[in-house]
Amino acid sequence: MIRKGTYILIITLGSDADIGVGALGTLHFDKGRYCYVGSAMGGLDQRLNRHISKTKKMRWHIDYLTMAADSVEAYESYPDFIGECELATIAERSGMAPVHKGFGCSDCDCPTHLFRVTEGSLERFLDFTGMHTFN
Repeated sequence: MIRKGTYILIITLGSDADIGVGALGTLHFDKGRYCYVGSAMGGLDQRLNRHISKTKKMRWHIDYLTMAADSVEAYESYPDFIGECELATIAERSGMAPVHKGFGCSDCDCPTHLFRVTEGSLERFLDFTGMHTFN
């Protein structure tokens, strides 16, 4: 059975980094944790395993960031899922700071799907959404 759903990735950078992100050009990322929201309607398990892997072809904006990351954690919203654009809104309302306009949202009208995790924001987000760790 192919599972469909939405997810977040928590990406940790151990140091500041300037990363080339395809058509967005070179973007600066401060040391810290970032939250990326996404969806996988064609296979949640395959998508999350791909994002966690360091062996992949660069396809999406997030690929460039995960390749530079010290760690990547995945949380899923399955079987009852919240849409990725709604997750982006919840991330900001939880206190996460939007980062890099246009990142990860070329197929919607959201300003970004990438957020800087601030103190307590991830916990608020997870409490509100009920998302759980991807195994």
